[in-house]
Amino acid sequence: MLYQLSAVYKSNRSLFLQSDMASTVTFTSVSAQAGLIQKPRNNGVTSYSGLKTSSSSVSFGLESSFLGRNASLRASVAPRIVPKAASGSQISPQASYKVAVLGAAGGIGQPLGLLIKMSPLVSELHLYDIANVKGVAADLSHCNTPAQVLDFTGPSELANCLKGVDVVVIPAGVPRKPGMTRDDLFNINASIVKSLVEAVADNCPDAFIHIISNPVNSTVPIAAEVLKQKGVYNPKKLFGVTTLDVVRANTFVAQKKNLKLIDVDVPVVGGHAGITILPLLSKTRPSVTFTDEETEELTKRIQNAGTEVVEAKAGAGSATLSMAYAAARFVESSLRALAGDPDVYECTFIQSEVTDLPFFASRVKLGKNGVESVVSADLEGVTEYEAKALEALKAELKGSIEKGIAFANKQQEAAASV
Repeated sequence: MLYQLSAVYKSNRSLFLQSDMASTVTFTSVSAQAGLIQKPRNNGVTSYSGLKTSSSSVSFGLESSFLGRNASLRASVAPRIVPKAASGSQISPQASYKVAVLGAAGGIGQPLGLLIKMSPLVSELHLYDIANVKGVAADLSHCNTPAQVLDFTGPSELANCLKGVDVVVIPAGVPRKPGMTRDDLFNINASIVKSLVEAVADNCPDAFIHIISNPVNSTVPIAAEVLKQKGVYNPKKLFGVTTLDVVRANTFVAQKKNLKLIDVDVPVVGGHAGITILPLLSKTRPSVTFTDEETEELTKRIQNAGTEVVEAKAGAGSATLSMAYAAARFVESSLRALAGDPDVYECTFIQSEVTDLPFFASRVKLGKNGVESVVSADLEGVTEYEAKALEALKAELKGSIEKGIAFANKQQEAAASV
């Protein structure tokens, strides 16, 4: 499947997508003002499903769009003007946000950098890694989109990478290999996340922080403890990126039930590993029924989808491309929220009061200051299967959270004793 993207910018208002599939966007005027049509859902959450224009012809064929109905990346290929909450004035889609990717030369970091470079909301893309990042930056800098690409190599340049950044994305760490669980990654990736978040706390404490490094169920609590120790913790701005679970759930459900992928939305709650991943199939939109066998099959496949990719790659890596896609979607959602878009919803692993666990993945509404609200209604009226699965995941998720907190506290104690 080949997608050819050609970007033509005039006052940062026009981005064209041409595809060999049925999905096309055509603007007859580069100065067209386009906004997103909102469709209310049964659960009260608003989603975006197309474009409207005030003065020019806009066609948006979505029958086979790879970006999907709720995928924020789809919104990035169209100029966006969002009404302010209390006035008739509008927000112009200027490229005005700085995004840093820490671990930018890795298997996730490289495609993620490319997808973020495509966003018309990004003015600067900062790429950091301990090696091999200069070539990645040089390559991406040739793409004709507004974002300026800057590279930073090694700990001595990390502070400069982070100064003034609005969103920090952390995919740094070692990938899963055949036979490895996310817990096997803990000792290596925990230390990496700790050191990077310390730098974030020192240089851009107000930034949105997106944690991709696994095990997310532990690395997000580690990040929270580090930020607390630094005195800059804001739980509304720390996110574990679980978007890939939603992307997979949407894909697998659409395939199983022969639905248009663009219409499918499945909330996924809990955590980001094994049985802690709980797709709420009963909350699928559009409403669809599943047999007990289908529910079991789909739930297990969504939970084990990462292993499916690891085994298919036979030792050559883990889920890098789909993870980059999902992470870019979450970045774009964050940028839309920062820009004042009033209807941005994503599932994410955050500090939470929805259950008795201190962290939990839920669907949230994002705003300029991070998490504005949690859609707790997703956990109401679930099926018996989902209710049992929710109780079953709690022990494992609790253990992973406590493991992360204990690691951070032990590191602090060790540093204090030196």
